[in-house]
Amino acid sequence: MGSPSGPPFDPDDPDRERRERDTEPIPRVGPDDGPGYGAGAGLSDGPSLSDDVGYGDGPGYAGQGRSGRAWIRDPEGGYQPPQISEDELAGLRADATGSTPRRVLPLEDEPSSLVARYLFPTERYRGEWKRHWIHLTTPLLIGAGTTFALGYLSGFLAKQDVPEMTTVVIVLWLAVMFWVAWKIGDWFFDRFILTNKRVMVVNGIITRRVAMMPLLRVTDMKYEQSPLGRVLNYGTFVLESAGQEQALREVKHLPNPNELYLRVVEEMYEPQAVEARLSSSKAAEDSADDGS
Repeated sequence: MGSPSGPPFDPDDPDRERRERDTEPIPRVGPDDGPGYGAGAGLSDGPSLSDDVGYGDGPGYAGQGRSGRAWIRDPEGGYQPPQISEDELAGLRADATGSTPRRVLPLEDEPSSLVARYLFPTERYRGEWKRHWIHLTTPLLIGAGTTFALGYLSGFLAKQDVPEMTTVVIVLWLAVMFWVAWKIGDWFFDRFILTNKRVMVVNGIITRRVAMMPLLRVTDMKYEQSPLGRVLNYGTFVLESAGQEQALREVKHLPNPNELYLRVVEEMYEPQAVEARLSSSKAAEDSADDGS
């Protein structure tokens, strides 16, 4: 065997100690070597990213692994999700008198029949919202202005004894009122939906349109409020996904934007808190039912 490549050994080389120190092998820490990076209080308390335990074996991004909390190894070799303490949940609950405001909107129990048909069995419903009534400002103003203008014109034509034109004006007014009613119906069936896996927008009366974006694909989210929006409590949500144009990118006139923003962010980064709050609320309701 030939000698290893490299410069010859020189005891007077001033950089020899530095090179030996830099090339010193990194020691491995075993599970019994105490706290640190082993199985004690270190990073290996949760699932590793080695070849033995991959992304499919540990918690997925769609479940408990998104919050960044350490998972706990159980005696059987598996992993248990982190526990959410009562102190962490205290700020999310109102007190017995209801005087303490919630940081997020209360969770609804069941989706409406309009929304339920678009959810699959393993998906957990988090809420649905209609757009703020400000969304109807334009059609309502058009309807009111048209009623005033055509009413005045109809009276003027009636004085001129022109029944044919009066009939035309009435038909035109009915057409405008039908358009206003259509816009109101479209607003009623327009819903913004949040689940534990995606956000969706469903709208349309005859032609139904369903747009959705997985929470895993959301790279940036923000909401904007105009001065009027701050007074009336509505805003526009902007969702970004990997720098690509999406069908669900800008959602206008959503009510309670700050609370809704917290709801979406909590679902993305702290899903355990949502599940714990739901379980606690369900247990409290069952206890109340048993007591009654």
